[in-house]
Amino acid sequence: MQTIELLSPAKNLETGIAAINHGADAVYIGAPMFSARAAAGNSLQDIEELARYAHKYRSKVLVALNTILTDEQLPVAEKLIKQIYEAGADALIVQDMGVLMLDIPPIALHASTQTDNRTVEKVKFLQDAGFSRVVLARELTLKQVKRIKQQTDVELEYFIHGALCVSYSGQCYISQAMTGRSANRGECAQYCRLPYTLTDASGKELVRNKHLLSLKDLDMSEHLEDIMNAGVSTFKIEGRLKSIDYVKNITSLYRQKIDAILEGRPDVKRSSLGNTKIFFTPNPEKSFRRNATDYFIGGRKWNVKQEDRGEDFGLSQLDTPKSLGEKLGKLVGASRNYIDIATAIDINNGDGLCFVDASGQLTGFRVNSADRLNDFRVRVYPADKVNFAKDAVVYRNQDHEFNKTLAGKTSERKIPIDIQFAEIDAGFSITMTDDEGISVSLSFDADKQPAKNSEVAQRNIVNQLSKLGNTIYEATGVEVSTRSDWFIPSSQLNDWRRIVIEKLDEIREKEYKRPHRREQKEGLKFPETHLSYLGNVINAKAEAFYKQFGVEEVLPGFEAKAGQDVPLMYCKYCIKHAMGWCPREGHEAHFEEPLFIQHKDEKFKLEFDCKKCEMLVHKA
Repeated sequence: MQTIELLSPAKNLETGIAAINHGADAVYIGAPMFSARAAAGNSLQDIEELARYAHKYRSKVLVALNTILTDEQLPVAEKLIKQIYEAGADALIVQDMGVLMLDIPPIALHASTQTDNRTVEKVKFLQDAGFSRVVLARELTLKQVKRIKQQTDVELEYFIHGALCVSYSGQCYISQAMTGRSANRGECAQYCRLPYTLTDASGKELVRNKHLLSLKDLDMSEHLEDIMNAGVSTFKIEGRLKSIDYVKNITSLYRQKIDAILEGRPDVKRSSLGNTKIFFTPNPEKSFRRNATDYFIGGRKWNVKQEDRGEDFGLSQLDTPKSLGEKLGKLVGASRNYIDIATAIDINNGDGLCFVDASGQLTGFRVNSADRLNDFRVRVYPADKVNFAKDAVVYRNQDHEFNKTLAGKTSERKIPIDIQFAEIDAGFSITMTDDEGISVSLSFDADKQPAKNSEVAQRNIVNQLSKLGNTIYEATGVEVSTRSDWFIPSSQLNDWRRIVIEKLDEIREKEYKRPHRREQKEGLKFPETHLSYLGNVINAKAEAFYKQFGVEEVLPGFEAKAGQDVPLMYCKYCIKHAMGWCPREGHEAHFEEPLFIQHKDEKFKLEFDCKKCEMLVHKA
């Protein structure tokens, strides 16, 4: 039977627990150091506490230690990995192959998306090298994912929601080249989110001051069953820097959608335990996102006429790299004190609204008050003076009422247990059995007093044993089996229930089994004999790793030795295609190549490999 895991991000312990409570089958969290999000490191104590909590629901905790490491850092990483394992983590997400050459415990290893996992050959190698899971590149189409699954038996993890890098993960060096801050070492300066002016070789200006490399955010919510059918076992939400409200909202969204699919699929089950109740209506537009795209899941969209390239077309968000949020409608009137918006959506006092002004800049303001004029028009009184653009599209990027909802109790996750209460010679016994079949049975000596009212006595037993509100359990039923009707004080039943629950907790904790490392196969060969700077090798152990598998030449990674005139970005996204200038679609160039993008005094040359359908970015 296929097992499906919903994997949520955890910025910290609090967010990780929230993700579990809202239905995550697993969470991934940054290690104390060497995480690809340097700002999202966590203490070993917090990782241990999160693992203990997650394992109650049989959810897993994956720890990201996915930067490339220097020779000096490897001994530190080796010690840290042992501590992470001792803290109870289920798996380690890594990029640096030098880690596999260290003396580390048998913790399961996952190949980070930073290892650039796009081909059958690469995924098969990682599988045979000892990785139990491979995190696929975001750029893969569904057909490519299916092809990989058909020829491998490793777990496949696929991004379903969140921010998109314009470059293939692990193949972006622009931040390192321009600032010395390496994306492969968790310190990306986000050059893809900057505004650029596009010019041709003659200096002709083609596009001015737009966010040409800033992609929309991923949203695969309408493709989940297709992704399941392609063989993906783990559905990953991006966002280890995102807020707890984001994690609550987006985890809840996908928990409900996946559960709806599983209800009609007896051949598929979730990987953890517990019934999750969500007490609000999830809405991805109310959390941070740069509009939405399903990226390349269905392949590149070809031959779309310019007049059909509306707001929802395309992969990039040209006007701003910030969150726009929920589209409300157009500005249809304004005075000195208020604006009128054509919308059927209610606007609340305290909301944050935004729009792109006449100069192309995103402008935001807080709502002081709002009045509905009719079914399709709302009058808004801004808290501050704002220069409004005629016919501007207005968005809500902060929903005051929604945020208030998220601040309250928004979920409940309970593990079903069956309870049996029986009479024994010396007193009574209570047996509790969970969904896994783990059972505990305890006997209690007691003086038996006949009940004056048998119906009340029976109901009291059921009621008291069912009171599991402050535990992780819920009773699916209480079976009472006694030879006579006995009066048992509620306080006594409560004490017995508490003792049995504590014992069940203890046994379940001992019964939890972490996944083990996959064994490395003999006679393994890397798919290539030459490894360029794209291999991201900056330590001797990583070099030795590749050479033992037939790689004859391993060049140093960009962070160790910057190459001259090498591409700084490798992108499946293409500016020509985005602008409707793709030569493969038969468009004739109205410019002189090469093309350049420039931000302030930093200029980059674009190279288009039309055979591979890729765009490369060089320092000009």
